[in-house]
Parts: sequence; structure tokens; C-alpha cells
Amino acid sequence: MTIDWSWIGDHTDDLTTLTISHLQAALTAVFFGLLISLPLAVIAHRVRPLRGFLLGLSNILFTIPSIAIFVLLLPVSGLTRTTTVIGLTVYTLVVLLRNTVEGLDSVPAKTKEAAKAMGTRPLRTLLTVEFPLALPVIMAGVRIATVMSISLVSVATYIGDGGLGQLFTDGFQRDFPTPVIAGVVLTILLAVVADAALVAVQYVLTPWRRRRA
Repeated sequence: MTIDWSWIGDHTDDLTTLTISHLQAALTAVFFGLLISLPLAVIAHRVRPLRGFLLGLSNILFTIPSIAIFVLLLPVSGLTRTTTVIGLTVYTLVVLLRNTVEGLDSVPAKTKEAAKAMGTRPLRTLLTVEFPLALPVIMAGVRIATVMSISLVSVATYIGDGGLGQLFTDGFQRDFPTPVIAGVVLTILLAVVADAALVAVQYVLTPWRRRRA
């Protein structure tokens, strides 16, 4: 299998555009996944009877094949980026919801009791004590969800989106491996760079862990 380097040089602009589009779809899905999972995780953490239901529902959604989700969304949102984002967001929920719940569960009860004894209101305790202490576990979920979303964006090629996945379709249809290889390499690079960036964000947001180290 050989690579046509001249093709890559001639399509640099297209590769850049597809890479940016690919990353935008993945990050948008993770963003909306966080918006949905954070409040649901608080509910699951505080209201124990709902915990099993919410986690179980997210697990069920995760078992639906990605192509099936995109197809089911077509009558609602059509062949648009919205369909891609909604489908990817559904897949992020199982990771983000579970990790957020586990992160909140990991906060020592004595710490929350100390905050309560100091007169800190529940909402402020959640925002200034529980979430910061749960952040390492939450960020682990964000990293997994981000890498997973980057890998799944390509599936949306079947509905006319898909970012770098369009290179796979192009290469397979023409029996020309260069676009396929380029798509695979760029997808892997995106995942590695995004994960490294999130590690850096976590490092900045958790200074107390650096001091402890």
C-alpha cells in the first residue's frame, strides 16, 4: 500500500477543512453531553432511587448502534450537522453521567459536613467543594468521551456529514488508499492532541493536586 504524497499536497486545504469540521462536531457533542449529564448526575447522586434508572437509561442508549441513531434522527433533523451532534451526544452521556456520579460519590462525607458546619449553602457546597474535588474523575470521563466522539464522527459520513470520514468513503469508492490513510492518521492525531489538551486543562484546574505531589 503506497501513499500518493502529491495528492496530500494538492488537498491540504480540504484536509484542514475536514479536520476542523471533525473536531467541531466531536467537541460540540461533548459540550452538550456535559450540559445534560452534570445536572442529571447531581440528581442521581442526591436522589438514590433515581440513580439506577438514570444510569440504566444511559447504558441502554449506548447499546443502540451509531448508524441506527443517525437514521432514526433523520426524519427529525435531516441530513444536517444537528443530526451528527445529537447522535454523538447520546453516546457521551453513558461515560459523562457515570463518571460524574462516581466523582461526586468520591467526595469525603466529612468534607461536606465541614462545609455545612461553616454555614455553606448546599448549592455553594456543590459548586465550590464537591465539583472541584470530583473534577479528576469527571475529567477522566470527559477525556474518554472526547476520544470516543472523535472516533465516531466518521460514522456520520453515511448521512452526508462525518468530517474526516468523507476521506474513507472517497478512498474506498475509488480504490485509492491515500485518502483513507490520511483520514486515519488525522483522526488519531486529533484524538491524541485533544486528550493531551484535556490533561493540561485538568492540571491547571486542580492546583491542589500539584501541591500535594
